[in-house]
Amino acid sequence: CSAIDACETSNGGCSAKAECRRTTPGNRVCVCNAGYTGDGIVCIEINPCLENNGGCDRNAECTQTGPNQAVCNCLKGYSGDGKRCTYISLCSQNNGGCSEFAICNDTELTERTCTCKDNYIGDGFKCRGNIFQELLRDSNTSRFYFHLETFSIRDIAGPGPFTLFVPRTDILNSDPRVKNWVARGVMAQVLRHHIVGCASLMYNDLTTINNVTSLHGDPIHISYSQNSLVLNNKAEVILSDAVGTNGVIHVINQILVP
Repeated sequence: CSAIDACETSNGGCSAKAECRRTTPGNRVCVCNAGYTGDGIVCIEINPCLENNGGCDRNAECTQTGPNQAVCNCLKGYSGDGKRCTYISLCSQNNGGCSEFAICNDTELTERTCTCKDNYIGDGFKCRGNIFQELLRDSNTSRFYFHLETFSIRDIAGPGPFTLFVPRTDILNSDPRVKNWVARGVMAQVLRHHIVGCASLMYNDLTTINNVTSLHGDPIHISYSQNSLVLNNKAEVILSDAVGTNGVIHVINQILVP
């Protein structure tokens, strides 16, 4: 007589995910394989994510990858290895995409607000100071700024409001009359003729009036036809409505002469 091997046929009736172990002749026990749980006849895959989030951080997602195996991935707005996840402040990098003149505030996950600082206006992504500051920030108007500084003309740093007609930088650099005006001591008068006080006149406002008076005291004639705004019958407005806290800047393609 020979002993009956209870595991010899059909894995001894154990689950395909179990090991059949002989005990005494004709008897056996069924033991679920690693990663499975059950009585050996029925073995169910263990999902580690169902208990304690699989050992992942509470701000991570646990994803089962196999029997009793899982990976941890930090949720959006957090960084780390999944076992430990740290909140990412949107404002901590590049000011959250806000203007350099804005305050970035984290509000909730993946959200933040941008608010222009005091003495600046805008939507938080683009913030503008007074028009004196704005002149320097734009290459089209920076040369005019340096001329104002040279001749100590700082009216437009005040509360305003002002309307500024600025000859584009390349015009100021190339017009031969500029050196002559500087030599004769009249450049300050020319510069002040480009500034209008007590009003912040947008492009649409300028199309409805015929004259304004500059800080120099002389009138500037305004004409509008065929979608073109022209000052003193020569200088055309080519860029308009750069708004600051104390006025507005328009760029023109000729120098206004008082």
